[in-house]
Amino acid sequence: MQAIAARRVVSAIFFMCGSFIGLWASRIPHIKEATGLSEGGFGVLLLIMAGGAFVAFPITGVCIDRLGAAPTAKALAIATVVGFTLVGLAPNTPLLAIALSLAGFAFGALDVSMNGWGAEVEQKLGKPVMSSFHGLFSLGAGLAAQAGGFAIEAGLSVVQHFSLWGALSVPLLIWSWRQSWPRPESASNVGKKAPLFALPKGALILVGLMALVAALGEGAVTDWAALYQIEDLGYAEAVAPTAFTVFSVGMVVMRLAGDKVIAIYGPVLVARISGFVAFLGCLLLVSGANIWVVWLGCFIMGIGYAVLFPLAMSRAASDPTMSKGVALASVATLGYGAFLFGPPLLGFVGEIFSLQASFAVVAVLTLALPVLAGALRVRT
Repeated sequence: MQAIAARRVVSAIFFMCGSFIGLWASRIPHIKEATGLSEGGFGVLLLIMAGGAFVAFPITGVCIDRLGAAPTAKALAIATVVGFTLVGLAPNTPLLAIALSLAGFAFGALDVSMNGWGAEVEQKLGKPVMSSFHGLFSLGAGLAAQAGGFAIEAGLSVVQHFSLWGALSVPLLIWSWRQSWPRPESASNVGKKAPLFALPKGALILVGLMALVAALGEGAVTDWAALYQIEDLGYAEAVAPTAFTVFSVGMVVMRLAGDKVIAIYGPVLVARISGFVAFLGCLLLVSGANIWVVWLGCFIMGIGYAVLFPLAMSRAASDPTMSKGVALASVATLGYGAFLFGPPLLGFVGEIFSLQASFAVVAVLTLALPVLAGALRVRT
């Protein structure tokens, strides 16, 4: 019963974490306009946010090994709500940069720790559930992005929007804090000095690269799909968040079905097919033929990328050569590093060429996914 209750709490935390990404994605065009920055200048702000998360990954791995994933995730859920609320309240660009660094740190740390807690619940239940956790992350992101479109239509300011979302998260934080979870023996590694910074080793290098490519595609849609539609294709700001919404719907559908699909066909085959599907979606998005083709491409990309990151995190948590905290943090360093560092770099490409060229780069990199999928086999 405790594992079932914990699964509900972890699911809620994944949903909440995703909702703040959707919230952020829906207001990026407005925030960029308020700062008066170009794609490259706004890319620097995204890079600052990425830097906060990148610093958080190795620190979180140590905390998971020493304190346990559950208490770490509970504390960081609070920090994430506070961090993103501060982003909405920032009155100028310098304070926005500080708030983004704090939000990036909290989000990156929470993402690693909640995956660690999710892996413990998965092992306790004795069946794959990681894909469904990530499905709820995408569901939260998609619903929040669409709610952002309604907030724009209703005339809510960024301050009002972010403050309201933060207030709505408080009951969930209280509920999650009250959930008890046994501390696994691996969390009591007081005598072992875990490295502060770790990169994946052996087969985990390829797993990390797979996570990198998948996260780069997800991050590109999150941060640039709306601006791509507005600036390159000339669509209205109010409809632009729909691209991220349908992308998230594709991810939700596949991730909620992913546990059963993976159990039947195995992680390697599912990952290889997913890579080809993601590439097809990228081609449709890059074509920019019309708004329906763009949205269809985003939906197909969501299906293709959906299970790749959950598979990478489950593979990291079960690695026989590294501790769970360090393994998760090392894969997250590449995966979430790409999710956060990749979009700023794509922004520089967009400033030099176009955002369409940025998504073309994503499409080319996606072709590596079927090749990297073989690393998902666990070799004892």
